[in-house]
Amino acid sequence: MKFTFIIDPIQHLDPGHDTSVALMEAAQELGHEVWITQANQLNVVKGKAFALLQRVQLFPVQLIEGRWVAANPWFVLEEQARLPLEAMDAVFMRTDPPVTVPYLYATYILDYVDPTKTLVINSPQGIRAANEKMYALQFTEAIPETIVSQSKQVILEFVEDKGMAVLKPLGGKAGEGILFLERGDRNLNSLIEISTHQGLVPVMVQTYLPAAKEGDKRIILLDGEPIGAVNRIPTGNEFRGNMAVGGRVAQTEITEREREICTQLAPTLRRDGLVFVGIDVIGGYLTEVNVTSPTGVREIDRLEGVRLGRQVIEWIARSHQSF
Repeated sequence: MKFTFIIDPIQHLDPGHDTSVALMEAAQELGHEVWITQANQLNVVKGKAFALLQRVQLFPVQLIEGRWVAANPWFVLEEQARLPLEAMDAVFMRTDPPVTVPYLYATYILDYVDPTKTLVINSPQGIRAANEKMYALQFTEAIPETIVSQSKQVILEFVEDKGMAVLKPLGGKAGEGILFLERGDRNLNSLIEISTHQGLVPVMVQTYLPAAKEGDKRIILLDGEPIGAVNRIPTGNEFRGNMAVGGRVAQTEITEREREICTQLAPTLRRDGLVFVGIDVIGGYLTEVNVTSPTGVREIDRLEGVRLGRQVIEWIARSHQSF
């Protein structure tokens, strides 16, 4: 099979951390061709999606003394070729968020990939439908008490009622812009004004979950089924557990409550073509559904001695047989 990965510039990826690299390595190790491109190299010509593609040869990372070690160099690229994406068996949309206007345009181009020939992961329509903060709101039995508003008064009333809350930009990533709000904080008005751009941009505000101190669990779902998890624990004075802001990762189990949450999500994820997803759970509550470029596979593989990337690629190969 031929796999294409739409990624950020490959030289900027961290082979010991990036899930995209783990997936590419798994495809190569299973005997498939691996090609890469970037979102700004997509085109529609005569009603078909094309891309400027390069085949890549990877030198897989090795687990040495508990950490992933990469060769230098860890990849070799072949010559570029402009090819129709339907010449590929599967295309992974793995450009990192935020979901900007150019990102959205890239998903519109991917609508012109023939779905009877090529599986696009995740579905471009599904990515557009699933803002990583807002998408969770439909699962009312799984989420903590949450509001979305650009009104300072509405947000102030929520914080006053709850005592403590967490504010999240709707387009944020990797913990960026997340704020801890507390009743009586003299900076509270200013924090809300800055985050909402003076009342012009809505934000999400959730009741603060004290269990966040114990970790923010990332669970990887494949076709709606949980296949692995890692706990991300805040360090120092930081209240965020995101790896990008220094959160410590630790081995964990998927609880019965978390499996119930996955069961609630599964039919909707499948309906929307969201095959490879990472959900965030704190204290038994769903906080986010990550669909653009979910990460965590390298950390789970290292801690659990598994290869989640192989499971994903093998699932795609089986699915493609039914095309």
